[in-house]
Amino acid sequence: MSVHTRRAGSIPLRHVVPSLMRDPARALVEFGDRSGGEVVKLNLGSFRPYLITHPDHLQRVLREKSGNYVRAGDGLQWRPLKRLFGEGILSDGEYWTNSRQILQPLFTARRIDGLVDRLAVAIEEAIDELAEPARTGQPVDMGTVQAEIVCSAIMRVFFDNKITVPDAMRIMEAQDAIAWSVMPRIMVPWAPNYAPMPGDRTFRRAVQLIDDLLLPTVRAARDTAHEGADDIISTLWRGRTEDGGRLDERQVRNDTVAMVATTTETTISVLTWLWPHIEQDPTVATRLYEELDRVVGDQPVRREHLRELRYLRQVLDELLRLYPIGWLFPRRAVEEDVIGGVRIPAGATLVVSPLITQRMSMFWDRPEVFDPDRFSPEASRGRPKYAHFPFGGGPHQCLGMHLFYLEATLIVATLLSRFRFRLRRSGVPGIKVAAALRPLDRVEVTLRPVQGVAA
Repeated sequence: MSVHTRRAGSIPLRHVVPSLMRDPARALVEFGDRSGGEVVKLNLGSFRPYLITHPDHLQRVLREKSGNYVRAGDGLQWRPLKRLFGEGILSDGEYWTNSRQILQPLFTARRIDGLVDRLAVAIEEAIDELAEPARTGQPVDMGTVQAEIVCSAIMRVFFDNKITVPDAMRIMEAQDAIAWSVMPRIMVPWAPNYAPMPGDRTFRRAVQLIDDLLLPTVRAARDTAHEGADDIISTLWRGRTEDGGRLDERQVRNDTVAMVATTTETTISVLTWLWPHIEQDPTVATRLYEELDRVVGDQPVRREHLRELRYLRQVLDELLRLYPIGWLFPRRAVEEDVIGGVRIPAGATLVVSPLITQRMSMFWDRPEVFDPDRFSPEASRGRPKYAHFPFGGGPHQCLGMHLFYLEATLIVATLLSRFRFRLRRSGVPGIKVAAALRPLDRVEVTLRPVQGVAA
């Protein structure tokens, strides 16, 4: 290329591999800090991807030249997960285009806003189940509680109860097993699929369980899809591709599996860290309670309240900064390009990670501290868009972003307006790096009803 370029720096093998083995989350952030925002190579032996951390560079990769940087389906995260999700909304090219075109109308801000009260009622009814443990002082696991709340709401509102809550919970457990089982392949991305790896048997069993639960439902929905139901599975069957055709059973299955995962698991994982952070910082807790008292009072949480819960939105943004929905967005360069003065050859793999950029001291003051005020209007003014991108960016930005904010706001607001809680074990859990980020430890709490509110 005619433009002057330089060679990328490199983080050597002796630093990369041992650090990843000890503490992957900490290691990744350290790699980002060592890069200083420059494009560098991560030396993983025969595999040397480019690490992209600077917001300007991320904007080029994810938005401005997104057509040149496609999902790296042949390596890193996508190759092992593709065995679960297949071709569809979580892939690229024609399959992704068709699925996105069919599903996007279900997730527009206007449509999601229209579902708020239905979601609110479903969440409220699920939270009713906590009245008994709150009365008796029986501890509850917030990960499990949130899974039940989210599954109850999502299966009712987005899947028209075609998937039962018990089946959805079994799918959640299978997805959790899959998240762990693919880690050996994510950590050793050059290993071919045919080579046996630890976790393969667990992965196959979990995928089989998901198919056993979902395929009969997917097939049954085909016969009723024409009746105008607007749930996700019916919409997939009824949708038209760019050439006027319809999705085949395999792609409807793939997209159903993907949408069950993306509409449930993300909210469950992120919110689990909320409770330890609130307990650790009484100031944050007090401000949340005061806002809820002022905006919601002793009424059920409804659509009209959400816009006024501004501090709660800041709390969620800060949670997403520390624990982004997707922690890794690998990309492959289709054609040669230059990023930050570094030549990127065609076929190169790029590592894009919100977990890294959103915790780099170069872009964030005291990045390890939980501080919702960094998302106040004043503090956010002038911040580069891709300093905070927990849902990705560009054409592949997560469809469920608006849904997450509404769903998470409803869950947190309803729980905190009805209960006070105390952690059984103090401290914020560390991060387990899997296909999605997970808390290192369970978060168990005891609840007590807020006086004057029926629980």
